[in-house]
Amino acid sequence: MYWKKLSHEQIKETVFKALGENLDYRGERPILGIPGTYLDTTEFYPDAPFLQDAPYMSAMVRNPNHIGVHTLSEESVLEVFEGTQKIERDLIRLVAEEVFNGEPNGQDGYVATGGTEANIQAMWVYRNYFIKEKGARLGEIALVYSEDSHYSMPKGANILNLQNIILEVNPETREILQSSLESKIKEAMQDGIKYFIVIANLSTTMFGSVDDIDALGDFFTDQNVDFRIHVDAAYGGFIYPFTNPTSRFTFQNPYMSSITSDGHKMLQTPYGTGLFLIRKGYIEYVKTDEAQYIPGKDYTISGSRSGANAISMWMILKIHGSEGWKYKMESLCDKTERICKKLDRMGVEYFRNPYNNIIAIKAKYMSAELADKFYLVANSYEFEPEWYKIVVMPHVKQGTIDSFLIELEGEQKSRKSNQKG
Repeated sequence: MYWKKLSHEQIKETVFKALGENLDYRGERPILGIPGTYLDTTEFYPDAPFLQDAPYMSAMVRNPNHIGVHTLSEESVLEVFEGTQKIERDLIRLVAEEVFNGEPNGQDGYVATGGTEANIQAMWVYRNYFIKEKGARLGEIALVYSEDSHYSMPKGANILNLQNIILEVNPETREILQSSLESKIKEAMQDGIKYFIVIANLSTTMFGSVDDIDALGDFFTDQNVDFRIHVDAAYGGFIYPFTNPTSRFTFQNPYMSSITSDGHKMLQTPYGTGLFLIRKGYIEYVKTDEAQYIPGKDYTISGSRSGANAISMWMILKIHGSEGWKYKMESLCDKTERICKKLDRMGVEYFRNPYNNIIAIKAKYMSAELADKFYLVANSYEFEPEWYKIVVMPHVKQGTIDSFLIELEGEQKSRKSNQKG
């Protein structure tokens, strides 16, 4: 896991060179057939002085369309944006090969609108794979995920007409219960399910919990059924690999076929930067042949999408370099660990994966007023919450943490005093 840090000047030079290789709508070329354009000049005027030092904003104004998947060897989709598409290809290569240890040129991918789209993209690919290669019928394909999984799972299953298999977890460890896995898959097979799209979580939204990808892979292998595992690392993808050197969530693990990793969480890039990566050979199953007016066809749910978003992810990774990013993520985990030690001394129960920066505290240890004051997130807003979540992000100041812990400790002392009384 290594990539070189670039200076701001080097990043500027690369991005502006790429924009220069794109089609310029303001140029003198006779452009008649392309519906895209630069942004409205009333608000987004191209001669703003600050743009000369702002590669991302310059890309926004130039408005490159990155429709399609640019890791494929065929003719580029809308090659008039070839310059910035090269940056997206480099982003895919960097994350697939350096972060997730993929083989050189062994993965396809694109920058989706977010984790929801990227997760549904994976379901779509594997559903079509089972239908086209195995002769599966819709009623024979199921999506398997834990009850802690993101809501994009039932959403995707609904859109794609997949059967849902929701696995129960241990309420303390947040691990998938083996008994639930065994009983629900057995029941599904008896009901005619033959093909399984399995979701392994690399940091669930509420708890930061991590599923055992090897245990899931071994189980379905032992059942002698067809399955593919997609990893939802929308949150954990840009922290867990840097804090856990023994991570099994890599393309070296044969069980991992694809992965989602959002930029607009840990990378702090703009919303609309959900990265989707998948092994070579699968993306063809969602090729939209009907899009014959697009060179290279389209393989994505979103279709047209902003090239500036891909540039933003590439810029963040390059400005830090691998060592800088590792240090930043380790620093967040160190700060998270200090909070946990103070909670331990108070006797407050919580859940935390040691490689992530999320702490889920049992709601019984604090008042709703305290949770509201510090904008903690509850696990439910329809029923009485059982957990409140802290996420230790770069914007979280030590003074804010100290104030919260002082007030929480005050509530604990008051509660214990009332119990004695």
